[in-house]
Amino acid sequence: MTKKYQRPILFVYKIFASLLVFIGMFIAAMVFGAANTTVNDVWLALTSNLNNDATLMLREIRFPREVAAIFVGAALSVSGAIMQGVTRNPLADPGLLGLTAGANAALAMTIAFIPSVNYFGITIACFIGAAIGTLMVFGIGAIQKGGFSPFRIVLAGAAVSAFLYAIAEGIGIYFKISKNVSMWTSGGMIGTTWGQLQVIVPFIIIGLLVSLLLSRQLTILSLNEEVAVGLGQKTTQIKAILFIVIILLAGSSVALVGNMAFIGLMVPHVVRAVVGRDYRFILPMSCIFGATFMLIADTLGRTINAPYETPVAAIMATLGLPFFLIIVRKGGNAFS
Repeated sequence: MTKKYQRPILFVYKIFASLLVFIGMFIAAMVFGAANTTVNDVWLALTSNLNNDATLMLREIRFPREVAAIFVGAALSVSGAIMQGVTRNPLADPGLLGLTAGANAALAMTIAFIPSVNYFGITIACFIGAAIGTLMVFGIGAIQKGGFSPFRIVLAGAAVSAFLYAIAEGIGIYFKISKNVSMWTSGGMIGTTWGQLQVIVPFIIIGLLVSLLLSRQLTILSLNEEVAVGLGQKTTQIKAILFIVIILLAGSSVALVGNMAFIGLMVPHVVRAVVGRDYRFILPMSCIFGATFMLIADTLGRTINAPYETPVAAIMATLGLPFFLIIVRKGGNAFS
């Protein structure tokens, strides 16, 4: 059998193994926590109408929380992979390139100026803010002669993010809504409800499906733009669609759980070490790895200091900052 046919078969084995790990982590996330539950309680909560204390807690508190972790992990990982592919920048991440900060600033403005806004309105505001943050970063990155340098984009992202975070903080202090803004932006799945998931999850699913449909084009685009043009790709249209997908995924995530830096940076690098550089393999595997990683982080957050919560964003930062420094030190090839 030739190498051409071996790799997809090998990928099937890898994705099957990843799914098994994901399922095991989901069960662990449902079982472990401040409240004592068993695998049998989880099974009853998912498959029966029994309404005792354990099943109600699992069904109404822990289950929506873990569903949020799954979709947010997948969304941020895929958006990070797309950003790294489109910009050919190994340091690209929604949290590092202005998307998260823009969504936060828009969220603070919406809470301050339209206090009666519903959850759908906040979601739309986060999309708009993420788009503005992205445009600011790439606008600043394109000012200097020489085009987009990966490190220039990162520096622009850091500056824009600091500016937009300052706006969000200033609005919170001036309008005395810091507590409300912090509840949204602190970074965690606590308090997630089924109603919130019904608004957010469709946006994430649409973004993931579109990204998978364009995975082949993204692979070519990530190698060389001239080659992509030579092969007949409409690179401008493809980039525009992919950036809309990134905004959908990042904006949805911020609207649901707030700040989650580094997961979009880490997961794609780990996935490339497992499946190579073909985005037809990277994107679906990033969905599974990202969801699994977020489940692990949320479970740690609930159990390290139970019954108190350890912020998931803090766990992400603890893991992500050394990873970021390794990638900078190795020039982006540490895990690729």
